[in-house]
Amino acid sequence: MKKFDIRKIRIRKVNVDEINDRMLLINLYVTQALTFIIGFIWVLFQHQNLLELFAFPATFHFAAWGLLFAGVVILVDLLISRWVPEEAADDGGVNQRIFGYRPIWHIALLSLVVAICEEMLFRGAIQHAIGPYWTSIIFAAIHVRYLRHWIPTGLVFCISYGLGWIYIQSGSIWAPIIAHFVIDFVMGLIIRFRRES
Repeated sequence: MKKFDIRKIRIRKVNVDEINDRMLLINLYVTQALTFIIGFIWVLFQHQNLLELFAFPATFHFAAWGLLFAGVVILVDLLISRWVPEEAADDGGVNQRIFGYRPIWHIALLSLVVAICEEMLFRGAIQHAIGPYWTSIIFAAIHVRYLRHWIPTGLVFCISYGLGWIYIQSGSIWAPIIAHFVIDFVMGLIIRFRRES
């Protein structure tokens, strides 16, 4: 029997084109599951009540916050993409690989999974501990593929700060979840149908 030697593990940067579609999806779903688990554990350690955190408010004003913010973000992103060269917003082709060939139902599922898992960790746990500003710095930093260019990095920071702000204003985690879902879903559809045209 061969012994496992941790010293033989090598970490190297992998280009998105080196990963097949199945491995890309596995990677995405596993990282989202880990994000959710970390958020879940962090929320429990903060002695927050998960049922209260995910409770729907009596009124639906949280949905208005989420939809309005998502609309503003999508409009700003479309305006930026009209005047900014494509190279300045390059994410290494990751979004194209994730959304470019997916059926609409799968784009919706991916967007929903990412919205719930990331908002659980970032708004539900981290923002509760350190506030929206530092949470947004961490949020921008984990979106590594954008860090090569300042425009997408700044945009991700601003979106995260906005998600934190609407969470505070609405008093419900469902506002940033809705906004995050709509932003990812609409941008995924744009990528998907831009490829076809």
